[in-house]
Amino acid sequence: MLEAWGIVPTLIVIGVLLLVSSLKVIKEYERAVVFRLGRLMPEAKGPGIFIIFPVIDKWVRVNLRLIAMDVHPQDVITKDNVSVKVNAVVYFRVVDPNRAIVAVDDYLYATSQLAQTTLRSILGMVDLDGLLRDREKINEQLQTILDHHTDPWGIKVSAVEVKNVDLPQEMQRAMAKQAEAERERRAKVIAAEGEFQAAEKMVQAAALMEKHPISLQLRYLQTCSEIATENNSVTIFPLPIDFIHDMLSSRRKDKD
Repeated sequence: MLEAWGIVPTLIVIGVLLLVSSLKVIKEYERAVVFRLGRLMPEAKGPGIFIIFPVIDKWVRVNLRLIAMDVHPQDVITKDNVSVKVNAVVYFRVVDPNRAIVAVDDYLYATSQLAQTTLRSILGMVDLDGLLRDREKINEQLQTILDHHTDPWGIKVSAVEVKNVDLPQEMQRAMAKQAEAERERRAKVIAAEGEFQAAEKMVQAAALMEKHPISLQLRYLQTCSEIATENNSVTIFPLPIDFIHDMLSSRRKDKD
């Protein structure tokens, strides 16, 4: 009888320990995928407290927060046969915990591998200029393809960003020379446009002075004023052309 009374507390203690070990707590941003006797439970557990039956139940913790995954630098040959190294970052999150665990062995590894292969495939179809110029368009294309392939896994890809494009040294020097030549071309075009506009203004001024000869004399006087402001000991006053013409005409009449 005493032995029976001694077993009861032991059983109570064991029962309490089993109950405590059955209680699980997960955070707001987590869910628990439960397998009961190997069969998937219809709904994921959480957040908060839930009960797991020892031996009968197995469970897996799944993070529902947005994950930023680095895609390691990939060797890519562009459409115009330029070898570059490109890395990117993929932003995704789990929207269906059950599918993320059941549909794929390791959804993090699978998403990483899919991102690498997709990055090489898409960038291999564009040339170098397109890769450097249309990066936003490429990001959208990568996001659409990855989201389509990961949807059966219960994963939503929200964005893909190409971070760095590492060019070979030879290509960097060639692009630097091209940029320098382009800047020189623009400078020459701007200078030529300036000369053309200045020539147009001079033609307009000449036409105006031809219509109004007195404006030419005023310009003479302005030039003399500008010369006089400098530290010059001699100032030359140009005579009006009409005055010189009248003097020459009077001399010819005297000789005749």
